[in-house]
Amino acid sequence: MSRYRIERKTLSEQVAEQLEADILEGRLGENDQLPSERELMEQFGVGRPAVREALFYLQQLGLIAINSGTRARVIRPTAEAVMARLSGVTRQLLSKPDGQQYFQEARALFEISLARYAARHADDEDLARLRAALQENRDALGDEARFKRSDNDFHGVLASIGQNPIFDAIHVALSEWLDDRRAQVLQQKDEDKAALAAHVEIVAAIESRDPDAAEAAMRRHLDRHYGTYMKLKKRLATDE
Repeated sequence: MSRYRIERKTLSEQVAEQLEADILEGRLGENDQLPSERELMEQFGVGRPAVREALFYLQQLGLIAINSGTRARVIRPTAEAVMARLSGVTRQLLSKPDGQQYFQEARALFEISLARYAARHADDEDLARLRAALQENRDALGDEARFKRSDNDFHGVLASIGQNPIFDAIHVALSEWLDDRRAQVLQQKDEDKAALAAHVEIVAAIESRDPDAAEAAMRRHLDRHYGTYMKLKKRLATDE
């Protein structure tokens, strides 16, 4: 019996791989138009369905834009598109026994680093946006849906301080993966008040330009949130 498994690639996969290589290796540059569907069919010796599937795949990768009535065009991949490609894999990992722990470690590494960065680099405008997000937290107390949005927005402001689109994209991805968990935790009594108190501590440390204090405040915040979620999850499992 063979030790190796040979996977046969579909025609569309082969077309997509070749076009992807042309883009990544610079043979097709940003804003260049791809050949028409008919030309691609002739170049690769395949039918229209294979070409359309290949183009759809490249569009999902964020490598091309497809507009009705015009040929596909090469675009610069965005951070959002890259994170979107990771979303399915991440959701699968989260469903595994240790998935939530892995997610917590990844989130903590990211959020704690953001808090330290903000304590060092936040300017007056950044601080004003943090205070505004904090006020929205206060105004949203008692309104579960509004507070959940304001909680996410607070962390979004932190991510935006670095003016790095990858930070923003990671925040959006983490928020999507965290959405159900955040909702379940905030349904518990006084958890919105606990989150607000944690945010107040984080902002105070950032205003004081104290990275260690910002890190400690963020770590306590994340540890409490995770602990509450795991207790809730265990209780629900026991009730079933």
